[in-house]
Amino acid sequence: MIWHYAISDGVPRRALAVAAVVGSILNLINQGDRLFETEQIDFTKALLTFVVPYCVATYGAVSYRLRVARYSDRAASGGPQAKP
Repeated sequence: MIWHYAISDGVPRRALAVAAVVGSILNLINQGDRLFETEQIDFTKALLTFVVPYCVATYGAVSYRLRVARYSDRAASGGPQAKP
């Protein structure tokens, strides 16, 4: 179920958008001197700077969907209500 939520309903597209914006800003902060000068860019750090926000955005979307699903299951079964 987790993987299904991670790859469905636009989650990857939104996570990529977040990663592009946040990763670009973080790369400018962390490697700005290297980007605008002749120093060698650390491509591992640059890649991770985009991967981390992607994972965080995906985790947030999946955890929200799991919580909503759990709330919906409780409501359908007549169990105790909890806020999503």
